[in-house]
Amino acid sequence: MIFSLVHKELRGKYKGSILGFLWTFLNPLLQLVVYTFVFSVIMRQQIGNYYLFLFVALIPWIFISTSVSAGANCVFIYGDLVKKIYFPREVMPIAFVTSQFVNMLYNFIVIFAVIIFTRYGFNFHALLYLPVIMIVEYFLALGITLLFSSITVYFRDIAHILGIHTMAWQFLTPVMNPSSSVPEKYLKIWHLNPMVSIIDSYRDILYFKQIPKLTTLGTAVSMGCFFFSFGRICFP
Repeated sequence: MIFSLVHKELRGKYKGSILGFLWTFLNPLLQLVVYTFVFSVIMRQQIGNYYLFLFVALIPWIFISTSVSAGANCVFIYGDLVKKIYFPREVMPIAFVTSQFVNMLYNFIVIFAVIIFTRYGFNFHALLYLPVIMIVEYFLALGITLLFSSITVYFRDIAHILGIHTMAWQFLTPVMNPSSSVPEKYLKIWHLNPMVSIIDSYRDILYFKQIPKLTTLGTAVSMGCFFFSFGRICFP
């Protein structure tokens, strides 16, 4: 059932559009162009290879933000099916988050293509940690989606609030700017954001070409386990 729902989500996302599945790659690329222009040309970010600095964080961010904001409705929209047939309700959040995860994997093909085309290079030892941080982010996204999809069944306003929340969350996450730009007195609060350690890990691996710091990786794993466990407990 999970496989069928994932397949349906992937096929139906761009059904009827002229470019179809190509939008999976075009959407993040167009966002990259806009952000790069704004932050490197207009706001003049002094970061080398800013396009790559941004891209390796933007793709994971799109995955988590879409999973949380759109995934909040994943149980509600199947309300009729839930009433007619008994099946584990976790199937719907799992299927939705998995489909978004598959989209992210496709987008990483573009990241690797850009790195190869620009001859930026890889640290192959650091790349061994990439699947680990991807899995951690998957379970983080799944835990948060389980939590909010169960709440949305009873409080429909949650889905609308999450749209504003994810917009604010993006500016409190090192997507456009590095964590080093945050004043030291706010760092403890900054690192309470579960996506900070995850984005920093992606950037360490693909942009700085280094193995993520043990503290960064440990924080990411701890946050992912906590939110997944909490979401699973709260899901009825």
